[in-house]
Amino acid sequence: MLKSMTGFGRSEQTVNDKTFLVEVKSLNGKQFEMQLRLPALLRPYEFDIRSMLQEQLIRGSVDCVITIKQNGTSKPVIINTDLIKAYYQQIDVLATELNIDTNSVLSALLRLPEVVTPSNDFLNDNDFEEFKKVLQAALDELNRHREEEGASIEKDLLGRITKINAQEETIVQLEPNRIKRIREEITQLLEKYVGKENYDSNRMEQELIYYIEKIDIHEEQVRLKQHCDYFKILLADSDQSKGKKLSFMIQEIGREINTTGSKAYDAEIQKCVVTMKDELEKAKEQILNVL
Repeated sequence: MLKSMTGFGRSEQTVNDKTFLVEVKSLNGKQFEMQLRLPALLRPYEFDIRSMLQEQLIRGSVDCVITIKQNGTSKPVIINTDLIKAYYQQIDVLATELNIDTNSVLSALLRLPEVVTPSNDFLNDNDFEEFKKVLQAALDELNRHREEEGASIEKDLLGRITKINAQEETIVQLEPNRIKRIREEITQLLEKYVGKENYDSNRMEQELIYYIEKIDIHEEQVRLKQHCDYFKILLADSDQSKGKKLSFMIQEIGREINTTGSKAYDAEIQKCVVTMKDELEKAKEQILNVL
């Protein structure tokens, strides 16, 4: 089963006197890249949180925002007076330029970030274990979204590879007539411009065999079928992270399709090649989102 790299998860829970809120979203990316925003209470546990996110999300561009609300009304706090002064100096300069009254600015200053902080600025291990459950709930929701979108991508990819297989089978049926037609066309050209009596038929047959071997596409069709079959096996594999393998197989499929097109010299086969390339490009776009 496939997993997409795109998803969103949110979880909120109150533990003792704190309410934890976790929001995490992921988008497609070549590697694992993470933007983590967390409050001061959780900074001692940042490494554990990052490890938990990377272990479960594996790949993609991840944005995780964690907030903590302190519940209750009798919490000891610390007022950062130096920070208030710094804020006020800048506001005073701006107020002077704009001719604005600053008499009631204190209430606004107290609401600015990091001005008022809890004095007990630490989270005990028990609270952190409870927080991990909240984080896990958000990750579970995100992974459910990934699985749902992955199922849709898998269905689409399977359909496109099946269409490429169908075109490959059509080419196999067209191949005998292609060789016969090329042989007849070369013979007719020689008879027209050189004359049947003016060339060695045995030598011409040897040259024809050499030329036809050069444009033979049997091996390409065998490899193309093998690559498509293996692609389907990968799709059904239980490994949740297989986007890179699928991307590599798509490149191999594309290589055989391109070689077939360069050797075809046949309008009907070229039509099949164009159709296969169209399906392949759409498959490439989908694989960009696969975990």
